[in-house]
Amino acid sequence: MHPQLPGLRRRAWRLVLVPGMALLAVCGLAVTSQAAARKPVPAPRQAAAAGATPDHASEVDCNGWSRAYSPVKPGMRALCTDPIQVRNGHASRFVDNGWYVGHDEPSVKFISDAPGSGNTMTYVMKLPVDPRQRPTSSGSVTDYGELSVAPWFGLPICDPHSYPQNPCTPDSDTNQGQISNPADAGSAFLELQFYPPGFGDFVDGESCSATQWCAALTIDSLECTFGFATCNLNCEEPVNFAYLQTDGVPAGPPSPQLTDVDSYLGNSKTLKLNPGDVLAVSISDPPAGLTTVVRDLSTGQTGYMVASAANGFMDTNISDCSGNPFTFHAEYSTARQQNQVPWAALEGGVLMEQETGHFETCDFLASKDGYSLTDANGQSYVDPDVYQTCAGGTEGHGTVGEGPCNPSTGVCSNPETQGSAGPQACPTDNAASGALCEFADGYCFYAGPRPVVINGHPARETERVTGCNADQFQNGDLDFQGTPYQPDTWPNGSPDHPTSISYIGPFQRNGRPYPAVQFETDVGGSEFLCNTTTGAGCTAPPLGSKFYPFWTLGRLSGPAARGPYGSSPAGGQMRPGACVWYFGNVLPATTQDFGKDAEYGTPDVARYGGTIISAPMPNPEFSRSCT
Repeated sequence: MHPQLPGLRRRAWRLVLVPGMALLAVCGLAVTSQAAARKPVPAPRQAAAAGATPDHASEVDCNGWSRAYSPVKPGMRALCTDPIQVRNGHASRFVDNGWYVGHDEPSVKFISDAPGSGNTMTYVMKLPVDPRQRPTSSGSVTDYGELSVAPWFGLPICDPHSYPQNPCTPDSDTNQGQISNPADAGSAFLELQFYPPGFGDFVDGESCSATQWCAALTIDSLECTFGFATCNLNCEEPVNFAYLQTDGVPAGPPSPQLTDVDSYLGNSKTLKLNPGDVLAVSISDPPAGLTTVVRDLSTGQTGYMVASAANGFMDTNISDCSGNPFTFHAEYSTARQQNQVPWAALEGGVLMEQETGHFETCDFLASKDGYSLTDANGQSYVDPDVYQTCAGGTEGHGTVGEGPCNPSTGVCSNPETQGSAGPQACPTDNAASGALCEFADGYCFYAGPRPVVINGHPARETERVTGCNADQFQNGDLDFQGTPYQPDTWPNGSPDHPTSISYIGPFQRNGRPYPAVQFETDVGGSEFLCNTTTGAGCTAPPLGSKFYPFWTLGRLSGPAARGPYGSSPAGGQMRPGACVWYFGNVLPATTQDFGKDAEYGTPDVARYGGTIISAPMPNPEFSRSCT
């Protein structure tokens, strides 16, 4: 049975869709809060619980720095929830076994005190379209995959086996989200992520397809006790991962313990989305488990995933990293400002985000080291043409970039970090020092096709442009020199850049918009010059960078986004002239830019100075001036 479409209140849908489009449910289950009927999830047991032992290659540490287990996808660290470390009520940067793991996540947080607003919501979004011309190493032509590796929607999730290891009552505001409360509920973080096409395979690249987008439900937990008195260094940030599927069945094991190559390669049932498609995206929390649904209004296809024990989802035992079959549910009833995940850098919340700072273009590559993996099930992925170091492109004409690093010693050549006027030398060449430095550019790939071997069978992958993901020996472009930090690379109305991603909503369970928003980014945590205690040097744009992208509002331009149903109620459409969220730069359709980078506000030194956040403001998308 496929997801169905109930109705939206007229006030909301008439601004967005033709009559009849609305919130999504799966298999006829109502998308209503179950808080009144639920009891708290039991606290974790002191002794090791019976469960799944992690495979030697797994995702029990999303950041890939586990002392005992290797990652199936090392680049998954670019897609993890950015944690902070909280001691004595004060937050600082999180270091995973000697490696700083933060990254850059500019977001809009949506606020409401309406029941259900913290567990049931619908967005409408239109995917970007890349230029016909291939991207260039100079950045004069760009694709969306260079700018954001994963736009996503976020939500706090109950997990009694996550920080601070306490019971959690699903869909309830009795959970408080306070970093200084030892009795607060165990919290995890949902990210419904979308992956742009054209940049290698998802095992060691960032795309699931050369030409199409796809989406995955991910849930990150944190295996630490209150005040970070104890963390399991073998599985600090376990992640559940599953693509949205047209049949709702995971392509491979989703749990942190059993994730394998199939989990990331997908299959014929993995939902694939075309550039320019209009999507209705819902997150809801029926009794069967936290449910994400994407309906492609341009093709009529639907994909969904339920984060349930029946689908192979697990939470993680802090004592031994074993997995316990677990059905996840949303943490809160409402989307009040304080309802957040206490260990996450972003103060979310119901979030709309762009994962950025993970790509730089190159003229040529150096330091070839290749990539290979064989998992516990005997599945294998071999990619011999992988490099560590970028030269030219965003590094500068004739300039050789960072790396290589010796994986045995962690010693690196030419590491750089943020400087007040541009990149400067890193104070250490030790990649496992916890320093905020770009130690190497890898993983790097040449443009065009290249041979790989999957499960012993020859295959081919492809890259749209020669470039590096900056996620092999650190998490992101920590000298702020890459493609996303250049002044003319983001959508700006030019045919040489992709169209902007665009959003309408989200809408609450009652069909109304969220009444308030905040702009925020945690980029300060990744800035070498940022003092996260005082907020000094914590800026957007980062000091020394040439540009930083920002959120705008504008009129949807161009023809209506029609699907195979035309403008019938079943098909739905984003109407020209609708007021939509854009991201990147000023567009010809922009009507409000909120002061550009000034929209992000100031460092929140009362919580964590690495997070730069505005004061709450009325939701501008549905103001009289916009609609």
